[in-house]
Amino acid sequence: MEIEIRKIVTVCEETFIEGFKKAEKPVRIAAALAVIKNPYAGQFVEELQPLINTYSEKLGKLLPKKAMEALNISGEEVEAYGKGALVGLDGEIEHGSAIIHTLTFGNPFRSLCGDAETLLPSAEKRGSAGAGIDLAIKHKMDEKTRSHHMTFETRIPDAPRNDEIVVIAAVASSGRAHPRIGSLHKELEGVFPS
Repeated sequence: MEIEIRKIVTVCEETFIEGFKKAEKPVRIAAALAVIKNPYAGQFVEELQPLINTYSEKLGKLLPKKAMEALNISGEEVEAYGKGALVGLDGEIEHGSAIIHTLTFGNPFRSLCGDAETLLPSAEKRGSAGAGIDLAIKHKMDEKTRSHHMTFETRIPDAPRNDEIVVIAAVASSGRAHPRIGSLHKELEGVFPS
């Protein structure tokens, strides 16, 4: 099976004011989206390893790099991340999951983000061209750091076609603009924000 990418789209957002208050520093999030051919669209295939072998590692390296380039930051400067797959109508959600829920996708992604340690939060769904997908984003070193729990919506007007999958990597240079709900670590210790 050969890799077939129709297009790559990069989306970058910088938020300067949140909740009617200027942010101390802009909240910067970028996502890189690859529109790929789904060779299993319109049929049931038991063995998904050829799909994994073709796309997982390549996209696990390519997409985080593209997202970091959009923010003009290094992997060490990435503070939070997430991933997703949006499968066209003739595919199974399992096809997208097969690509992004592997160590061959996740390990290169974490490595590029300064040897990150947490599991990449994810979102997968099926949709038609132009469908949006909300990507879960969390801190790259500590999933209990609530200030970095965010959602980032992406969409491509002409993708996915019925026989395509949109594979997505997102990175953020900070957490939310004005975090005030405290750390889960403190809550687990019985210390609640006042």
